[in-house]
Amino acid sequence: MPPLKPMLAQSVAEIPEGMRYEPKWDGFRTIVFRDGDEIELGSRSTKPLTRYFPEVVEALREALPDRCVLDGETVLPTGERLDFEALLQRVHPAASRVKLLAETTPAHFVAFDMVALGDDDLREVPLTDRRALLEDALALGPSVHLTPWTDDVATAQEWFSQFEGAGLDGVVAKPADLAYVPDKRLMKKIKHHRTADCVVAGYRVHKSGAGVGSLLLGLYDDGGTLQHVGVIGAFTAARRVELEQELAPLVTDHDHPWLAWAQHAEGDRVPGGNQSRWAAGKDLSFVPLDPVLVAEVAYEHMEGTRFRHTAQMRHFRPDRDPRSCTYEQLEEPVSYDLTKVFAGAP
Repeated sequence: MPPLKPMLAQSVAEIPEGMRYEPKWDGFRTIVFRDGDEIELGSRSTKPLTRYFPEVVEALREALPDRCVLDGETVLPTGERLDFEALLQRVHPAASRVKLLAETTPAHFVAFDMVALGDDDLREVPLTDRRALLEDALALGPSVHLTPWTDDVATAQEWFSQFEGAGLDGVVAKPADLAYVPDKRLMKKIKHHRTADCVVAGYRVHKSGAGVGSLLLGLYDDGGTLQHVGVIGAFTAARRVELEQELAPLVTDHDHPWLAWAQHAEGDRVPGGNQSRWAAGKDLSFVPLDPVLVAEVAYEHMEGTRFRHTAQMRHFRPDRDPRSCTYEQLEEPVSYDLTKVFAGAP
């Protein structure tokens, strides 16, 4: 019975040998509960997703046995790749908006584990046996998919290289005899990591009120506009205070590219100017800095014109000209047809 937290994965640098491998999907982790006509979708944090994806519920009604619990991912394809930005838009408070988006930007479900079937709790059953039960029980459809999997590490390496071009996030590795243990990091995830040189154009004060909570990063676009692309966080308490002292000479209150709100063109990204419902009511004010400092950061991948996740600090780059920090330095993955991933093509 819901709620149930999903089993989690630990980040590792390389694809390990001797495991079962699956693509890492970039969507909302979803636990599906079905009991007759009743279907519930639970998120990674156990919050209900059911009302936001009525089309997924209907598709699963046709695809699942009468009583089961599945683990998988709700994803949203646009064209030949996944679109996480469009997926975020699906979580909307208005029922009329949800209905419209379900029709115009329908989501898909990708299954990768069977947690219960009928009267049987499968959490102690080895992974390979659960996979066999999942393959037998799931009726695939246009928007219900079974994730590809392999025991060949070379194929997993190929997936890691190619599938990013379809909007996927890396590879997951699982021991063949793995039991399903909710909320434990017993799987391994391998994600893409890259570096970029970014302008440090501001910071937010830590929620404690002491020191720097996060550094605000920018890149110059083709028109010479400094676009906000993400943040660096996770500093120790001592480093937060040190950073505030180090950055004090750069604090400015005029001629800053992100303070002239009226001059921004549609589509420009500025801190606090693109607030989503996820940050509703959150204080997004920041301390503007003269945009002369450059930091080398590590990131996983881009979502449109910004970093998908919080970037990680490598070091400052006093040798770099801030104006040279442009989008051109970023590596673009080679496009790959998402339909081939759904079909299980290597």
